[in-house]
Amino acid sequence: MIDGRFRAELVSGAERAADALDLFAIASARLRRRIPFDAAVWAATDPDSGLITAPMLVENLGPAERCGRYWESELLEENVAPFRDLARAAVPAIGLRAATGDAPARSARFRALLEGQGISDELRGVLRIGHRPWAVVSLFRSGRDEPFGPDETALLAEVSGLLAAQLRRFTRPAAGAGGAKAAPGLVLFGSEGEALSINDEARQHLSLLPDGPSVPTALGLRMPVWVVATAMQARAVALGRDRGGAHIRIRTVEGRWLTCRASCLTGPEGRPGPVALVIEDAPAAVLAELLAEAYGLTPRETEIARLVAQGRRTDEVAAALFISPHTVRDHLKAVFAKTEVSSRGELVARLFTEGPGGGPETAPPPARRSDWDRMSPAVSRVIAA
Repeated sequence: MIDGRFRAELVSGAERAADALDLFAIASARLRRRIPFDAAVWAATDPDSGLITAPMLVENLGPAERCGRYWESELLEENVAPFRDLARAAVPAIGLRAATGDAPARSARFRALLEGQGISDELRGVLRIGHRPWAVVSLFRSGRDEPFGPDETALLAEVSGLLAAQLRRFTRPAAGAGGAKAAPGLVLFGSEGEALSINDEARQHLSLLPDGPSVPTALGLRMPVWVVATAMQARAVALGRDRGGAHIRIRTVEGRWLTCRASCLTGPEGRPGPVALVIEDAPAAVLAELLAEAYGLTPRETEIARLVAQGRRTDEVAAALFISPHTVRDHLKAVFAKTEVSSRGELVARLFTEGPGGGPETAPPPARRSDWDRMSPAVSRVIAA
């Protein structure tokens, strides 16, 4: 169990973090005091697909090309305790030596990548809320006889939800997010994962992605590892190695959200062919669920918010969901409080129309308890409409 002092330090550090990358750095430094390790990788994930997205923090590891090879192994090779399994496991953390009976060479990832770098054990975990993964982490020990122990594994598992909750909040729209929209971009990947061709629109989108690990290409640019991994996932699905989606949402340096979606085309005789990846501005409908999660809405609250966005009255929402108008009002009051709005119009703007070029720069500051008490009569009248 986490002792109270360490929990308080971790929560305090997470709340002070400026963004997800800062949160990774703070969490890594604090965890190192309790779980000695020599290197680490922290990566945000899309909670729908579980695939890595920006940002990523890599500490004390080799060239970026190895990072691309690491994720290729994760997605396309038989490995012990892949992240996709940990996301739904009873305990969202595991040590490699513990999982293999102290025979880490059973893992393709260890044989191909870790052993050659002198790494003796890997402790990996998924930062999740329920079964929704918001980040993955790998901690590495080099040249140590002592593997990661059960207490260290339990500690990483226990901080999973604490860190995931803060990461989820960082998906809220960035103040002042903007920039001109571009047409969809297209990147074509070959059978070995190499980037074969790209259009100008894709180059424009890629130029706006945050810095992070990337791999060289023959196209005169370095391809972000998140984009490469999305294309790898499409190939993994085509080969029958996975059934998950090959898509991610990723935030640009301007604060806008993009989507990357990849699909493996069919080649001669039905064999997997090239992978086509489309990168484009994320429509508001795609972001609505993500933003609803960012504000901590439940599935039922999100459903009600969607119906409100369609212009339905309270009685119409109640009839559509087979619940009472009173229950709808209670849910709406919770939704208003979580999203820090005081009208249906503000709610629709917050969740459904801010989209890629919007931002909460005109939104009111978070309400203090006394502020909420003063506005509650007005809010109640809006909810009852």
